[in-house]
Amino acid sequence: MWIIDGHCDVLLKLWNSPDEHDFYEENSTLDVSYHGLCSANGFIQNFAVFVPPRIPVGQRFLAAAQQIDIFYQKVLQDQSKMVLITNREELDRLRVVREIDDHAQMGAILSLEGADALQGEIAYLRLFHRLGVRSMGLTWNYANEVADGVQEVRNGGITRFGHQVLEEMKKLKMICDVSHLSIRSFWDVMEYTDLAVMASHSNTRALCPHVRNLEDDQIRALIQKEGMIGVTFVPYFVHQPSNESNISHVIRHIEHICELGGADHIMFGSDFDGIEEKVTGLETAKQYTQFIHMLLQYYPSDLVEKWAWKRSYVFYSKAFS
Repeated sequence: MWIIDGHCDVLLKLWNSPDEHDFYEENSTLDVSYHGLCSANGFIQNFAVFVPPRIPVGQRFLAAAQQIDIFYQKVLQDQSKMVLITNREELDRLRVVREIDDHAQMGAILSLEGADALQGEIAYLRLFHRLGVRSMGLTWNYANEVADGVQEVRNGGITRFGHQVLEEMKKLKMICDVSHLSIRSFWDVMEYTDLAVMASHSNTRALCPHVRNLEDDQIRALIQKEGMIGVTFVPYFVHQPSNESNISHVIRHIEHICELGGADHIMFGSDFDGIEEKVTGLETAKQYTQFIHMLLQYYPSDLVEKWAWKRSYVFYSKAFS
């Protein structure tokens, strides 16, 4: 069974510590590596570009550009193994290749985790798009020129510049990732039509009351908007206390989304390489195999396959059309 994963922070690790990690090394120290994805039957991996808040505002575009350069140099260095996906044709071509040879190429989607790298310049959004970025979360946890994040106490919404960004994203057919957005910013985004939306790495607040998780009405809104919810493996989004998180707790979030009518809107967004603490049994991409095996004990295979890759494939296909 193929796997599409909606979020990882490999590029941040490669940027922070270039001499410590190698994406293609057989015994790579990365949570998500080429060989790890191969062992889990990986199909497509979404690679996030994240600029940490410690980076001065005037250097954030450069930091993002450096991570994108690393993506091309270190992840796409062998395009017989990993290929960039930027449109529907490339997505469909990859599927045909994999149907012929299940050990052939894997796909890579490039995303921005936070619009901080735009530095208030709409032209930078177009530049990132030309560099291959096809998805963007408007914020990380804090406020920027575009919107407020979940940890801003004032709970502000989308700014004037943020609305310009969203309109440009519509024109460019970019996906808007609502993970990390404040409640008010989330609902501002939901008012937009013809905008593909997803929460790439968020769980349900009903089961784990973390501010980064989605409330039930947010989940229903994403379902109504034909969006996707990337069930994530971040322990403190899965269960409290987080050190007791295990695969069963992850499955409960899946079940809750199903109870809200979202069985066709579930995908996975591990957040591997962006977390130090791990869910027991889901420490690296290699563990996707046992995760799928456990899901098959509770759900029919056609439903599990939807979550593993089929529904997110349809979502990306429509978004990139």
